Amino acid sequence: MNDFEQILANLTPEVYANLKRAVELGKWPDGRVLSDEQRELCMQAVIVYEHKNLKPEEHTGFIPPKPHTHCGSGDDEPDAETPLKWQ
Repeated sequence: MNDFEQILANLTPEVYANLKRAVELGKWPDGRVLSDEQRELCMQAVIVYEHKNLKPEEHTGFIPPKPHTHCGSGDDEPDAETPLKWQ
């Protein structure tokens, strides 16, 4: 196991929150700007932490599924025409 994998395996909720905040703001708490490499590594750490410790709906960027709206959903009258919606 390399150093980065060891760090990922031992992330605490506090460290996770600090890394997530650093990615959001683009800087460390002391005001120093994150390099592109630091930002990438922080994002990787945040993703790994969320995957291991949070429910999918708590992950950064989670988009809840839309309700079923396909033909035959039972909401429309049986003989009513339903216009197509191209997205």
